[in-house]
Amino acid sequence: MRRVFGAKKKQEPPPTIQDATDRINKRGDTVDEKINKLDSELARYKEQIKKTRPGPAQEALKARAMRVLKQRRMYEGQRDMLYNQTYNLDQVSFAAEGLKDAQQTMTALKTANKELKGMMKTVKIQDIDSMQDEMMELMDVSTEIQESLGRSYNVPDDIDEEELMGELDALEADMGAESESSVPSYLQPDKEPDLDAELNLPAAPMGYVPGRQNVQAEDELGLPSVPRASLRG
Repeated sequence: MRRVFGAKKKQEPPPTIQDATDRINKRGDTVDEKINKLDSELARYKEQIKKTRPGPAQEALKARAMRVLKQRRMYEGQRDMLYNQTYNLDQVSFAAEGLKDAQQTMTALKTANKELKGMMKTVKIQDIDSMQDEMMELMDVSTEIQESLGRSYNVPDDIDEEELMGELDALEADMGAESESSVPSYLQPDKEPDLDAELNLPAAPMGYVPGRQNVQAEDELGLPSVPRASLRG
């Protein structure tokens, strides 16, 4: 049967956006190489035109330069067209990648939603509320037990606080007096001595000098004066 009807050819998969982009980029590289080659020829013709005198030879060089320039513009148009195609493919690729990301996000959200629903079936808010109430009751019972265990024995309830405060003040006053009396004299702060009271000296008499009753008179130079009678004799 295969010999009569022939074998069925395998269909090649359609090209992807990336394949089309790579192919266009290769064509663009080829066009760029051709443009660079034409630029080199134009530069060479330009130098030859400068060195050639006006005449038929210069006109022939100008004609060749014009032909090369036309080819260059044609290749530049093709390159711009290829750039536009590449830009369009990039936009489509970007949109496709965005859709793939959206699909993955939706799949992840659906999976998470399904898992949350399964978890919510095992957890009920009524059970949580009842558990919280039981915990509060247990905490109250624990507090009552601690207060009962910490209660003091043989302590009357009808104690006057003012009376206790008076006893405390009196106790503090007694303790202060005992602390002052218990300090030795050498540790007590020194008092400034009263020098006048310790010396108790009598006041000196005015106009009287002891031991100077018979004081000899002195002259104006501070020397003992000689009596006049002795000078006469």
